[in-house]
Amino acid sequence: MKSLPAIDRYIFRLVLMPMCGVFVIAASLLVLDKMLKLFDFVATEGGPVSVVFRMLANLLPEYASLAIPLGLLLGILLAFRKLATTSELDTMRAVGLSYTRLLRVPYMITLVLAALNLVIVSYLQPLSRYYYEQLQFELRSGALGASIKVGEFTTLQDKMALRIEQSREEGRQLIGIFARVASPKGQILSISAREGRFLALKDSPDTIILRLTDGQIVQDAPGQAPRVLSFTRHDLPIDLPAVEEFRQRGGKEREYFLPELLRITWSDRASEKLKNESSASLNFRLVEVAMMLLLPLLAVALAIPPKRSTSALGLFLSIVMVVAYHKVNEYGMAVSALGRVSPLLALWGPFVLFSALILWMYWRIAYVPGGQPIGALERLADNLGKWGRKLAARFNRNRIAGA
Repeated sequence: MKSLPAIDRYIFRLVLMPMCGVFVIAASLLVLDKMLKLFDFVATEGGPVSVVFRMLANLLPEYASLAIPLGLLLGILLAFRKLATTSELDTMRAVGLSYTRLLRVPYMITLVLAALNLVIVSYLQPLSRYYYEQLQFELRSGALGASIKVGEFTTLQDKMALRIEQSREEGRQLIGIFARVASPKGQILSISAREGRFLALKDSPDTIILRLTDGQIVQDAPGQAPRVLSFTRHDLPIDLPAVEEFRQRGGKEREYFLPELLRITWSDRASEKLKNESSASLNFRLVEVAMMLLLPLLAVALAIPPKRSTSALGLFLSIVMVVAYHKVNEYGMAVSALGRVSPLLALWGPFVLFSALILWMYWRIAYVPGGQPIGALERLADNLGKWGRKLAARFNRNRIAGA
């Protein structure tokens, strides 16, 4: 950093703090929104709470690929907005520094983050998505140690129904137990006990023992009168269900690495459906990374308000434009994955249009004297603000007069 001129180091400091702040806030909001859904899902499946944080950790690369461009855009925008509102930008321009010169450090940051985002969407995101799907599978299959649900009947291997009133020690000690066991010969055992505890067998890891205390067993066999037995302690063996192995990575197009998507797209052996999905995902990832190279120009075009104005319309508009463009890309990927439209048209078409708009906005602010790319919107927002203030003042006067 010391090798850079002082002006570049100053701009770097202005960009870095808001960029990191926006990145952390955006990623946190996405994680918190997903966390509530995951807690509900894990609670429904009866799994341990720790799996929620493991699933969230596997979602971080996906959220990072969204938060990095947004943090980059707002970091540069807020830095240049501060320079403009404090008149420092006018001073820099007066000594001959152009906008292109001032964007040297922001573009250095952009190239680094674009390369990082390319690595994320190429390798980290597909791999983490596979691990996320694996955790979901293991949770549903019981491989993560799902507990017995209190107050509900739980069926084990279609031959035992178990219901408990209370659970302690993370499900190992059970209070108020009722079990109904069916044998292959047609005998049915109805068991009730005051409490029980799960015990593991060292010699047989596929079987656990439910040790019951103070209860009764009702034996009902075909052709025989029911018998009632009382016990102080009774061990009930339970065979654990076999856990299926999870599929290999690549069951979905989101789990393929970028080179794999490219190979499938050009393969003659792949089905037409798989080729369409792979081509759509490949172009979606590339176009998202390519758009990052134009975000510094968009940030500068929206950062500078009109003279003697502190309007934050550009800040609001930048978020709307980036989010809307991302949603358009998602729709384009979905349509091209169905084979209805070519990815070149569905994804690179909006990219070309959005790029042309950004370049025009930057040209207006950088090379047209007094140019303001969103000047009409600024005037409209200013007029609406004045109209709103007048309406509020009139309402207050009427209320005072009525009182």
